[in-house]
Amino acid sequence: MRKILVFTALLYLIVTACNNASQTTPTNISNGTVAFVANPQAIPEQPVTPLAIGADAPDFSLPGVDGKMYSLADFKSSKVLVIIFTCNHCPTAQAYEDRMIRVAADYKDKGVAVVAISPNSPLGLLHEELGYTDLNDDYESMKIRAKDKGYNFPYLYDGDTESASLKYGPEATPHAFVFDKDRKLRYIGRLDAAEKPGKGNSEDLRSALDAMLADKAVAVPVTKTFGCSTKWAWKTAYKDQVDKEWAAKPITVAKLDTKGIQKLLKNEAATKLRLINVWATWCGPCMLEYPNFLVLQRMYGARDFEFVSVSADKPDQEAKVLKVLQDKHSAVPNYLFAEDDKYALIEAIDKDWNGALPYTILVEPNGKVVWRHQGDVDFGKLKKVIVDHPMIGRYF
Repeated sequence: MRKILVFTALLYLIVTACNNASQTTPTNISNGTVAFVANPQAIPEQPVTPLAIGADAPDFSLPGVDGKMYSLADFKSSKVLVIIFTCNHCPTAQAYEDRMIRVAADYKDKGVAVVAISPNSPLGLLHEELGYTDLNDDYESMKIRAKDKGYNFPYLYDGDTESASLKYGPEATPHAFVFDKDRKLRYIGRLDAAEKPGKGNSEDLRSALDAMLADKAVAVPVTKTFGCSTKWAWKTAYKDQVDKEWAAKPITVAKLDTKGIQKLLKNEAATKLRLINVWATWCGPCMLEYPNFLVLQRMYGARDFEFVSVSADKPDQEAKVLKVLQDKHSAVPNYLFAEDDKYALIEAIDKDWNGALPYTILVEPNGKVVWRHQGDVDFGKLKKVIVDHPMIGRYF
């Protein structure tokens, strides 16, 4: 009997440990904050259905960007709870951010709590889906976006196991779920029908809130939502396919003389922002940061943007340059300066450049310099420069 009891106790501990490991859990809890370390996990594909009107709000335990853990109990004093599933990368989500902030501010003193949850798994997100943003949907990026926009509501991460999102069933970002004081679902759908900022003021969401605060029925309890589909963790096969397609693209390098480099910088016939990076095979920082430029091409390449590389290696090093470009999968226009005079290259690229590598410059059509930088690039800042340029932008 004693052996059976010991075995049962051990089995219980093992099962409990496994269950706990599959949940989003904090570490080093102190003073109400957590040192949370994100760990996106693969999960099996499964059917996901949005909650039905009248359903109870599923509980959750999720980390916020403010370092606190949140559950339904944290909002028990609110008459109405608004949960909006949103994210960093989606252009539609970004188009509604200011409206979400206004709703939270306008209804705070009326007993309404607004909470945002990012349902997306970073595992299922392609570089090619980030053309309207400077940020991924990972936990650290959520902190940056919340700070940049001055979010006045908790922003929670559910990208590890998507445990809460699977229960609520958001189909797109943003997707609003509104619960009454008994935490019964009374409204689900869009904030309003006008995606472009300045054209709407969350009319559908506000109508639902006003009705609920007045103890009235919501006139239209269900509306359709529009935006980027939820990035479930099982959506990795397509990501793998796209990565393989990128890696299989042909890599070439062509030689350009001084006149060719000058023409490249003038960007006269182009209709795109042109980002040019000058590098060399012997430049350590150049080699370390180079893959990040290719990420930029994959992010913004379907829009009015192109990345071009220029090697400052000696003209007779073409084979070596090509080998490095192939190893990096540099499927972009690649050039090697065809002359021995490196000072001619410096003057052709940018008269304000003193010649140290790496060097990066962003030019508009007709050659206007938007941004220039000598040395290692802060890619977070560069992404903001690109996406906030009038030729790109964060939404449609």
